[in-house]
Amino acid sequence: RLFRDEIWAKKLDSGFITVEQAKQEFIAKGVPHAKEVAWFLDHIEEMSVPRQKVWDRVTALKQKGYHIYLLSNYSQEMFEKHTKGADFLDVLDGGVISYQVHALKPHREIYEALYQKYALNPEECLFFDDRLENVEGSKKTGMQAIQVLSEEMLCEKLDDLLK
Repeated sequence: RLFRDEIWAKKLDSGFITVEQAKQEFIAKGVPHAKEVAWFLDHIEEMSVPRQKVWDRVTALKQKGYHIYLLSNYSQEMFEKHTKGADFLDVLDGGVISYQVHALKPHREIYEALYQKYALNPEECLFFDDRLENVEGSKKTGMQAIQVLSEEMLCEKLDDLLK
């Protein structure tokens, strides 16, 4: 529920408020475990999960000529903390983060911002996301999409592309 709260989703990830402002709003709203929420917001860089098997496959796809883009809902502060020194950024051809365009997945605007920024044809794109609503949102814009249910499943789908 925390990530779907309007403070997080509509304000923080959309780039309209800072992490500090979000913490204050969560406290004022009286959310349960506000201190833990504040700690989480301040220490997002500690929440990353290494997925080397996935990124090995993504790198192989890149070497085969695929273009790789990131499309994510994230506040600027948290994105910068979470990705500081992240090797996977070197594989990317680009990306759009929600705070940059003040739009969130699954809304049409964020997908269209990606298409416009990189002159992409949505029919030639394949989108992976763990949330069904984001997969459905991308499909509404003409993109092919797959809901990721596990790391193993994602690796299988990427292996299929590598064949």
